[in-house]
This record gives sequence, C-alpha cells and structure tokens, in this order.
Amino acid sequence: MDAKRLGIYLNDHHAGSVAGIELARRTESENHSNPVGHFLATLVPELREDQRTLEAVMRALELRRDPLKSRVAWVVEKAARLKLNGSWVRYSPLSRLVELEGLCTATEGRLSLWTTLARLQRKDARLAPFDFESLIARGELQKAALQRLRARASDVAFADEPMAFGSGETPIASY
Repeated sequence: MDAKRLGIYLNDHHAGSVAGIELARRTESENHSNPVGHFLATLVPELREDQRTLEAVMRALELRRDPLKSRVAWVVEKAARLKLNGSWVRYSPLSRLVELEGLCTATEGRLSLWTTLARLQRKDARLAPFDFESLIARGELQKAALQRLRARASDVAFADEPMAFGSGETPIASY
C-alpha cells in the first residue's frame, strides 16, 4: 500500500469533513425550526463522530494530518457563503437547496471513503478494529434522508408562490 498516496487521500477527506461539518452546522442554524434543521441536529454529531473515526484511522496507519488542508477547507466553506442566492439580506430557499445538494455530495464522498477503507481493511490488519460496514450503512441512510430533504427544498425554491418549508409534512429527523 502506498502510504504517501493514502496519506494525501485521507487528508483530502479530512479537509472535506471540516468543510462538511461547517456547512451542516450553518444549514442547521438557518433551518432550526423546520425538518432540515431537525434532521441536521442529529446529523452534525454523526459527522463529528465520522471525523474522529477518520482521525483514528490515520493514527492507526501512522499517517500525519495536514492542518493546512483543513484550514483551507474551513476558509473555502466560509467563502462559499458569499454566493448569490436571490436574496441580499436574508436566507433564501435557493440557499437551502444548494446547501442540501452540497451535503448530498459530501455524503457520497464519505461513502466512497468508507468503501475504500473497507477494501483496504482486507489487506492491512491495522484497519481491523474499524467497522466500515456500519459506517457505510449509516451513510446510506443519511444519503436517503438528505435526498428527501433536497427534493422538498427544490419544490420550495422553485414554487410559483412563496411557501414555508415543511409545513404540514412529517419530519425526517429519524432515519
């Protein structure tokens, strides 16, 4: 196994986790009173847990974290907030949609990470303590819930008349 390439790969995913957690936290705070916020209140702690698992994997493989990549990812996530969303002074339904699409993409990335590590686990005993199959299963459930929320957000974002997100709908907080 090429440790240098694996270190780059895992550091890239760690940086992605930094940006993903920041995106999820911000989206949760902007949606605290609707199904998106309720779901993200459960997702954010799981994302932090996944990040800690990734850090434990890196320690087990004796790979150093690259703090510069993580800092850059944090800054990039903050800069991404400056995008135009059709509203200058308040949170826009388009913002919610784009943020949920970003979280869907990030979840696909995490699933790819866990799947890759599950494959490597067969070749490297240092990865034996990690339950990548459970992480994959949880990620699939997260992905399905995010996709349902994203679909709702697209309905709201592109409705002819303004509508509240999640009014009269069943929450997706438990998946």
